[in-house]
Amino acid sequence: MSILPILIHPDPRLKKVCAPVGEIDKDLRALADNMLETMYDAPGIGLAAPQVGVMKRLFVMDCVKEENAAPQPMVLINPEVTWVSDDMNTYEEGCLSIPDQYAEVERPAQARVRWLDLDGRQHEEQFDKLWATCSQHEIDHLNGKLFIDYLKPLKRQMITRKMVKLKREMARG
Repeated sequence: MSILPILIHPDPRLKKVCAPVGEIDKDLRALADNMLETMYDAPGIGLAAPQVGVMKRLFVMDCVKEENAAPQPMVLINPEVTWVSDDMNTYEEGCLSIPDQYAEVERPAQARVRWLDLDGRQHEEQFDKLWATCSQHEIDHLNGKLFIDYLKPLKRQMITRKMVKLKREMARG
């Protein structure tokens, strides 16, 4: 397994809609393993394929935060939201593609998601709390949407300028 480089906003690939996964093969399984390792290393609770430059409908997540609790890594292939609650929740969201920037985003408090696992089996589960927020955030990535797209234009522009500066500094090394 290996740690993958994470794309930093602004990058045109982060604004593209991803193609559905056709075949679940050993390459896709290796990608999922590497994405989980990358997410845990970052550290983060979710990572979508476009964030590592792969334009496929796939993301990984693990929202277990309690110390000494067993991790619950999940790989969701071709996920789709089939229902959301009317109740809303506000979480301070961040993103591995927008490091060290956080903002409150309001989303449905619960979401039912349908997806395929690495064995091609279909699942459908209703998520709430952090799991609901994370799954919606990651599905947004697959649709070319970032959490900052929910913010007012001025705040979004400020964060984007910080990311441009960060990328310049990283390029200088």
